[in-house]
Order: sequence, then structure tokens, then C-alpha cells
Amino acid sequence: MKSVEVNGRSYRWPQQPLVVVCVDGCEPDYVNQAIGAGSAPWMAALNGRGTCLTADCVVPSFTNPNNLSIVTGAPPAVHGICGNYFYDPDARAEVMMNDPKYLRTGTILAAFADAGAKVAVVTAKDKLRALLGHRLRGICFSAERADQVTLAANGIENALALADMPLPSVYSAELSEFVFAAGCALLARERPDIMYLSTTDYVQHKHAPGTPAANAFTGMIDRYLARLDAAGATVVLTADHGMNAKTDAFGRPNIVYLQDVLDAAVGQDATRVILPITDPYVVHHGALGSFATVYVNGAASVAAVRERVAALPGIDLVLGREEAAARFDLPANRIGDLVVVSERLTVIGSRRSGHDLSGLDAPLRSHGGISEQRVPLIANRPAPSLPARRWRNFDAFDLGLNHLG
Repeated sequence: MKSVEVNGRSYRWPQQPLVVVCVDGCEPDYVNQAIGAGSAPWMAALNGRGTCLTADCVVPSFTNPNNLSIVTGAPPAVHGICGNYFYDPDARAEVMMNDPKYLRTGTILAAFADAGAKVAVVTAKDKLRALLGHRLRGICFSAERADQVTLAANGIENALALADMPLPSVYSAELSEFVFAAGCALLARERPDIMYLSTTDYVQHKHAPGTPAANAFTGMIDRYLARLDAAGATVVLTADHGMNAKTDAFGRPNIVYLQDVLDAAVGQDATRVILPITDPYVVHHGALGSFATVYVNGAASVAAVRERVAALPGIDLVLGREEAAARFDLPANRIGDLVVVSERLTVIGSRRSGHDLSGLDAPLRSHGGISEQRVPLIANRPAPSLPARRWRNFDAFDLGLNHLG
């Protein structure tokens, strides 16, 4: 049987279309609660005929590192994308990590396309499009900029007509629905061998599992997955990360403004706090997540900074560069001198003055830490003999191509 080798793994050629879905911010309880409420009948019916696993995502549990892990089948230590945002020591600047120049390896998508497969990618936010479509000969576009697609740049024309929806707001549930509507249309029209669909976590940042809005959103996903299934596709669903409330009992944000703390403790300009959650879409989370990196200059001691940070309420873990790289499979030269992870109900900020929380119209929910690492890994086919191992979200293509009946 024909296979494709990518990043040390062998993937069998798909016998029917494979659709891998990354539902942004989908902790397992979103699925559980929607099934319990009767909002997700297709997912409920997988019990007994499909495969249901709980997997671990990559830490930091943010969008870019996990989507790239899923489409490369490897952790950030291999592909190099360790956040949405990082400090580039070569450029001596803090930059977005959405440029393909930061990728250190190829994707499963591009490798299959090079081998002759028909491949399609639809992502909600445009920040991921260039990374997911790196060296991909196929269809790749974002719902956010579906009105700007061209045959030359995206492998397709008239994406708005394809989805039969108006251009959605980037801050809406409809941005994710557009992804599924376009995916179903592409499956019917183009019959790709492999398709990757990636949504946005706008709903999950605002609504906890089991709430009416969350159940309705999961129900929308369920209806589109049922259509993909009925069209003969193998469907594998996972998530880039989970989501948790980051508040006290009164709904007030629990925030450690780490740069303010370190400025007071060791002096201005002695440290640089980087928040890898930062991206162009901060209205719903205020650039506050549960993972940060700290660069320490020669005027301060790394050990002293580590001790000070570890003593802060709400901080779960402080690791040195090499420890963090080994524990979380991260590229050591892109994560600073220290990695800081907060506990489940707390987020990390930089300076209080640098965060605009005026856009938060619901109690803060966010992600980034170990507490958001558990995600679903669900398929619509049975797996006759699964190996006993720690399953990761970046095993999605391995599961879909190598293990399902």
C-alpha cells in the first residue's frame, strides 16, 4: 500500500477522503455536555461505531503551536512554532509567529500534495493560513478573508459562493460555521483526498460547557460533521487546546501582572516578559493566558528571578530554559530563560497598563497552561487495535490514516 513519510512517521494513503477537524478551544466537556443536552446526536451515535479518545495537546496550549503540531504530526521542538508570538533574538524584536520562515519542517498536507493527493485547507483566522499552506499545492484559504481569495494565491475562486454565506465577522460563531460550510461544499465538489478544517475559539472564550450558546455551537458542528460522514469521509476531530474560567468566585479576572512584579523586584529593563498568546485578535481574552516566557538580562540573576516568580500566588510552575524545552518538547532557542505556567484559574499578564480589558463582556476564560491540555480525539470509524500510548492531538492524522478500520 502506498504511504508517505513525514517527520519520521509513515502515513498510509487514504482509501476515502480524510477530514481532520481542529475545533479551537474544545475541551472534552463541550462535547459531553452537548451530547447530554441532546444537541449533538451525530457525536452521541459514534458510541459503539466510532473511536473516542482523550488526548493531550502541546503546551503552551495556544492556537499556532498546536495547529502546526497537528499538521506536522510532531511537537514544536521539531516544527519550531512555539507560540502565537515570541521574541526573535536575531531580529531583537517581539513578533507574530505566523510567518512560514519560522517553520523548521514540512507538513503532512504539503507532503501528500507533493505525492499526488488532492488537498484542501480551510481555516477560520487568516493568521494560520500561511503556516498551514506552507509549500502546499492545493486549496488553502481563511474564512476571515474569504472575499479576497484568488485562484493563484489560494487554489480556488469565489469562496463566498462556495460556502453560500456572507463574509462573517472575525468575532463571531459564524466564522467557524463558514469553515464547515465551505468544507462540506469542497468535499462534494472537489472530493479532496485530505482536508483540514480549523475553527476559532470565540464561543469558548465567552461560554462555558453546557451553556445554551456552547451547546448550540457544538450542535452546529455536529450537523456539519454528520454531512461529512454521510458523504463518505473519514472524520477525525480534535482540538488545539481546552479552555477554563480564569476568575475568582465573583467572576473577577485572576491576573498576575508579571512584568510589573519583576520591574519592582529586580528593576526596570532587567527582564522581558513575553506572552505567547498575543495575536491580532485579543478582544475576547485581552492577551491574557496561562503561559509566559521570561528573558533575564545580565543585570539580574536567573535563579533570583525564578525564585521570585515561583513564590507568586497563582503560579503553578517555573522552569529553566532547558527543563522547559525537555518537558514540553519546545525549541530551546525560542522560549527565553524561564517558562512560567499559571494554575487553572489564573492568567499571566505583562504590565497592567498594557492590557485593554474593555472588550471583555463576559467573565474571562482563557488557556495556555497544563490545565488546558486535555482535548478530544474522536473519529467516525472504529479502531480495531489501538496501541497503548499517550495519545496527542498531533496524532490525528496517524489515527485517521493508520489505525481506523
